[in-house]
Amino acid sequence: MCRNIKTLFNFDPPATDEEIHAAAIQYVRKITGYNKPSKANEEAFNRTVNEVAMITRNLLDTLETSAEPRNREVEAERARVRAAKRFGTS
Repeated sequence: MCRNIKTLFNFDPPATDEEIHAAAIQYVRKITGYNKPSKANEEAFNRTVNEVAMITRNLLDTLETSAEPRNREVEAERARVRAAKRFGTS
């Protein structure tokens, strides 16, 4: 799957509509191979992005877990550390 799609479940505060929409765009871009669709495909592309975002919101709203919600800042720091280790940056 696309590396740019971030985990959106079990965060406090919950994922925003903007985050869900961004993930939907990345998903549709990945499966279509389009960074930006042609005019002929733009309507289908945008409609699919909106449908994927709606389904994703429904999924996130119905999932259940007994785990404590994750902290966005802590997760972002962990990602920075992994990136630094992977790419040798500080």
